[in-house]
Amino acid sequence: MVVGILTLEIDIPGAFSLKEKRAVVQRLRDRVRQSFNVGVAEVDDMDVWNHACLGVVAVSNEQAHVNAVLSKVVDLVEKIRDCSLEDYSTEFV
Repeated sequence: MVVGILTLEIDIPGAFSLKEKRAVVQRLRDRVRQSFNVGVAEVDDMDVWNHACLGVVAVSNEQAHVNAVLSKVVDLVEKIRDCSLEDYSTEFV
């Protein structure tokens, strides 16, 4: 069993309050969950209104499949206009 962990550092330039940030993060979370069978959660910077750190987790029996799914998640996040992807990291357990 392979567990892939993707950490996304996201800038939200259009958010000027925590309420606006949460709306953007919720739409992003819902879209990623709907498109891929992965777990998504905000894992850091919860009180910063223009920045979010999301954790995405995928589980499979092959590392290549997990890597492909997480790469597609990165591609999707890069295409979303409400936010910009600053950095990401992937690790496998």
